Amino acid sequence: MERVILHIDANSFYASVECLYRPQERRYPLSVCGDPEQRHGIVLASNALAKLRGVKTGMAVWQAKQTCPGLVVVPPDYQLYLHFSKMLREIYEQYSDRVENFGLDECWADVSNPGFSIEDGRRCANEIRNRVKTELGITVSVGVSNNKIFAKLGSDYKKPDAVTVIPPDHFQDMIWKLPASDLLYVGPKTTKKLRDCNILTIGDLARAYTPMLEYKLGKNGLMLQAFANGWDRAPVMPTTAEAAIKSVGNSTTTPFDIKTLEEARCVYYMLAESVGARMRENGFRGRCISISIRTADLYTYSCQKTIDVPTNITSEIAEVACRLFAERYQRYFPLRSVGLSCTSLSMAQAPMQLDMFDNHAKREKLEAVDSAIDGIRRRFGNQVIQRGIVLAEPAIARINPKDEHTIHPVAFFAG
Repeated sequence: MERVILHIDANSFYASVECLYRPQERRYPLSVCGDPEQRHGIVLASNALAKLRGVKTGMAVWQAKQTCPGLVVVPPDYQLYLHFSKMLREIYEQYSDRVENFGLDECWADVSNPGFSIEDGRRCANEIRNRVKTELGITVSVGVSNNKIFAKLGSDYKKPDAVTVIPPDHFQDMIWKLPASDLLYVGPKTTKKLRDCNILTIGDLARAYTPMLEYKLGKNGLMLQAFANGWDRAPVMPTTAEAAIKSVGNSTTTPFDIKTLEEARCVYYMLAESVGARMRENGFRGRCISISIRTADLYTYSCQKTIDVPTNITSEIAEVACRLFAERYQRYFPLRSVGLSCTSLSMAQAPMQLDMFDNHAKREKLEAVDSAIDGIRRRFGNQVIQRGIVLAEPAIARINPKDEHTIHPVAFFAG
């Protein structure tokens, strides 16, 4: 049976949704931007008018305003975007029970069926595109091919509001002439390494000498060459199956540079509140706790520690993170941002080996306290109850990483 995979990408998603609710402002260049006062002041998404005037995602707000005088700047409303993301998925699920998210605004859908051809996929894609426009008032671009990588290339090939088919029998004519950087997971650093090897296009990558690619890029080189040749056979995760969650984490750019150990402890406790709550919410415990830092001159470092007993207790996660930081990174002050995550996850209901030296009664009480706090926050908001260590820094206490963090694409290999 021929595979027919769609990749559906909502065009300028955040900006498109905002324009629906701002009819007087959508006639002007508009960008959704973070808060400059919280040092998150970059462009997250722009409408077509702003893009025509040179505004690009990732620009600083001041730079975007210089590039496009008269730019309308609006703050992000992630709850609204989540609502639209769910409505988009409801449409996609009427065509397939195999729909896999790739961030809020992108999905793969496997519409394969016996006798269903790539041309049938084109008709299906156009029907979805028209329904989204009519029912939700925003536009999507859809790529159609026999694998996830080429379907993603197709949705990027022509925007906005378009369908692009990359046929499996002569895809070389269409995509091998494209820059190698257009391929999924070929970022700026990889692009530079490939350019140093005189690999400029996807076709160059497909035809490159395989041992050389492995030497230069390791296993990633082999994976990217497989992508370029259309050998990807990764399945689209069914709606009924939970994708394997590899980690739970949060990071934040603080309102001011972190310059002391006390300020770092404050931020790590704030992040641990978010990470712990999300693990409890999804029924996980973690054994590996990782921290990351970004210095004021934008260098990034990270380290991790594996603990004896899996945990989702906020105070245990925070204390491990603070010890790691004190041991490794005090010399790197000042810091612009920090991150915290838990990996090596197991289900919270899974049995654990008891240790006669571990105070299990105390841990059970801590879990009960955390669960009670979670319930209060669900009813009255995340900021209604906070730890004293976090309240020591009012500017940090106002950060709400659990509800206000930007949602990034899910890793391609998460399933």
